[in-house]
Amino acid sequence: QVQLVESGGGLVQAGGSLRLSCAASGRTFSSYAMGWFRQAPGKEREFVAGISGRGDASYYADSVKGRFTISRDNAKNTVYLQLNSLKPEDTAVYYCAAAPSPFFTVALTTSLDYSYWGQGTQVTVSS
Repeated sequence: QVQLVESGGGLVQAGGSLRLSCAASGRTFSSYAMGWFRQAPGKEREFVAGISGRGDASYYADSVKGRFTISRDNAKNTVYLQLNSLKPEDTAVYYCAAAPSPFFTVALTTSLDYSYWGQGTQVTVSS
């Protein structure tokens, strides 16, 4: 069982930055590929970024490529999402999720293969 707790969300002006954190319980954090998803009001949950268990491979949605950076610290059981150059359209609840494999595959750009989810953290970008 893995429990995930996100933090770091908030209200920021367009062009600003935030750093989201996702702290995981358990002793085998590196066995899980991790993903960040987001869901805006009235929209479906969408993939934002993902990272392999060892942190040696990362993937991004086209909409955030070059602006967001995913990273992880396995010693701290934490995955991060650095959000730069924020836009109003980035406003959403951001969720982290853990997949039961250390390898990040294309399948993990959808939400179907993740076993554990956090409760989400709100990011609001004002124009």
